[in-house]
Amino acid sequence: MHSGVKKALAITAAGVGAAIAARAFVRHRRMISLAGRTVLITGGSRGLGLVLAREFAHQGARIAICARDGDELARARADLAARGADAATFVCDVTDQSQVDRTVDQVLDRFGRLDVLVNNAGVIQVGPFEETTVEDFEEAMATHFWGPLYTTLAVLPSMRERGEGRILNIASIGGKVAAPHLLPYSSSKFALIGFSEGLRAELLKDGIYVTAVAPGLMRTGSIHKATFKGQHQKEFAWFAIGDSIPGLSMSAESAARKIVDAARHGDAEAILSLPAHLMAKAHGLFPGLFADAMGLMNRFVFPAPGGIGKRKVEGKDSRSALAPAWATILSDRAAFRNNEL
Repeated sequence: MHSGVKKALAITAAGVGAAIAARAFVRHRRMISLAGRTVLITGGSRGLGLVLAREFAHQGARIAICARDGDELARARADLAARGADAATFVCDVTDQSQVDRTVDQVLDRFGRLDVLVNNAGVIQVGPFEETTVEDFEEAMATHFWGPLYTTLAVLPSMRERGEGRILNIASIGGKVAAPHLLPYSSSKFALIGFSEGLRAELLKDGIYVTAVAPGLMRTGSIHKATFKGQHQKEFAWFAIGDSIPGLSMSAESAARKIVDAARHGDAEAILSLPAHLMAKAHGLFPGLFADAMGLMNRFVFPAPGGIGKRKVEGKDSRSALAPAWATILSDRAAFRNNEL
């Protein structure tokens, strides 16, 4: 090999090594202990939100969870109490700014401080664009964008006053790579990714670190609460089976550990699984080709419009022989563990 090429490779390798070392140093400097910290998790009564609450509590944090359903919150609180967590629950619809403001005030009254905000509340709507309505997009945006904006505005004064804080926005790989039959979901998650990246730049001066979390498929049990349109049984089948395949999907517990680690270190971004990383890289390198590939999948793999049309049905009511129990067993088990049923 020519000496000039060897020298260039050596310089490149040294530069990459230095960048990795610098990142590790900065990450270590930003690391905080969660013991005694207060964490507010929206959508914390079930699914990933509940698993995150368990993991934060395991790290010694005090837990505040909010959700719309009081019964779900009661079950979640019992779950956390049984694990020895210092936890409080609050009924709150994050799409209502007045409810958000009231809840944050209640959390501050209860715990005296709020260190970490996790914007986790979400909705999943599956179906072809032909059966999607403006209301579907409005619901997704209200939950995935306006909700995090409202909570962020509510927690910032106390975080700024202390000069520190962590905000985690649970977006999705669907907020980086749009997939067919998930347009409201993807559109709103794209908005959340953009908000997170810009907000981080704005808040670094205040000692507040914003993390954009982009999970791939996770076995949280959320398939039962997701809504399906069109040929809803076929839509449920592809979604639920994909959500249950080991390797393609990851456990909610593994995802929660990675998310909490990102919170402790103040990371800018957390893409949680190898398939999600590969999708993001492929889309970044070949965006047009990737979009066309998605188009072929939509044409030949995904269900056509029809069925129940624009009416929406929950996953628990969309089961059929197309998604046999053995094919979704991991997600079904997660649903029982994580208060989704």
